[in-house]
Amino acid sequence: MRFSLALSAYLAFSARAARFAERKLASRLAEGKEDAARLDERRGIAGMARPEGELVWFHAASVGESLSLLELIRRMIEERPDLHVLVTTGTVTSAEVMQARLPKGAMHQFIPVDVLPWVRRFLDHWRPDLAVWTESELWPALIVETGARDVPMVIINARMSKTSHDRWRFLRGMARSLLERFAEAHVQDGLTAGYLRRLGLPGERLHVTGTLKEGAAALPADEGERQRLADHLAGRPTWLAASTHEGEEEVILQAHKQALRINPRLLLVVVPRHPHRGDEVARLIEAQSFRHARRSKGELPDPETAVYLADTMGELGLWYRLAPISFVGGSLEPVGGHNPFEPAALGSVILHGPYVSNFSDIFQRLTDARAARLVSSPDGLAAAVNDLLNPDRAADMAHAAWEVCSAGAEVTDKALDMLFDRLDERARAVAG
Repeated sequence: MRFSLALSAYLAFSARAARFAERKLASRLAEGKEDAARLDERRGIAGMARPEGELVWFHAASVGESLSLLELIRRMIEERPDLHVLVTTGTVTSAEVMQARLPKGAMHQFIPVDVLPWVRRFLDHWRPDLAVWTESELWPALIVETGARDVPMVIINARMSKTSHDRWRFLRGMARSLLERFAEAHVQDGLTAGYLRRLGLPGERLHVTGTLKEGAAALPADEGERQRLADHLAGRPTWLAASTHEGEEEVILQAHKQALRINPRLLLVVVPRHPHRGDEVARLIEAQSFRHARRSKGELPDPETAVYLADTMGELGLWYRLAPISFVGGSLEPVGGHNPFEPAALGSVILHGPYVSNFSDIFQRLTDARAARLVSSPDGLAAAVNDLLNPDRAADMAHAAWEVCSAGAEVTDKALDMLFDRLDERARAVAG
């Protein structure tokens, strides 16, 4: 492995960084960014026993990355029931989602802070047979220590932004030393492949396969609850603003006010990306003088309700099934957008704003197929909603989106085959 002075310096700091890390954890805890009951996991102290048998460890940065793994994990365990899966993430929200969504045989832990003694404690306990990084979040101590234990490491679903590439470019020797430790990388697009190649990942280990989010199963929903709400709405025209962020709700509410002039019975369902913003969003709705109801309070929309605030976690699958038109949030503000395949997989037409850098290739394919529509103002959003309340136009767009969505399912197949091959190689090496 190539020597890197920067990496050596980082590891030397990491070996003595416990005090610094403790202060950082205390600060994050005070800000609500850590789970007090599980803080020891960030120190590498496991919150549960390691099960006997083969264990595959996936690391995902946060909610979107971890959700993209669910179908892959489900299929791995289905094909090899004796296999155990550990998923690590670094955010409280992702932990809550994983706890609720991981299949039997899979478990969640917080990733340890990249402090060498904490990393070693984590690896000593879990002893993974295969380590899988998703996206391109690279923690140097974790990578070096995992590689030092001869645990095979791969990257799947990799996507690197120009900003990340430019940051690593100034530490190219360190990046090369880290990337050379990975046996294989499945990347989302040619741009990421080029960035990783320039940073030192050998080209023969790179495979452009597309995004795992294409192969993800449709978001789940309670069918009984879906039927109950469908009966309650009784065919009322409905549209959805999904995963909205601060600064977007005002535009959406203005658009709804305009759309109501043509469709007075129209109901808007607003699902904030972060449910803890429920009170804040409720105040915005009240400021527009809309009659509204809140899901978190157990309320249901009555015939006079104009806006239904669905400030709960994990119910997007329900709303995508109920609303034939979905505005995908995080796209009117420079957040980067959210996964458009989630509404596409459930037959909901896709509207979005101009900021979709997180999924730019997918949105471009949807646009080329006339399967999504760009809006950038209240007027444009209101016009699009009213136009797509025409069932024929909505059906054409939804079908086109479904075709784009379903065309990428082989991405999961390729990742699954690669991971099983690596596991089998590892088992043969241990046996031999």
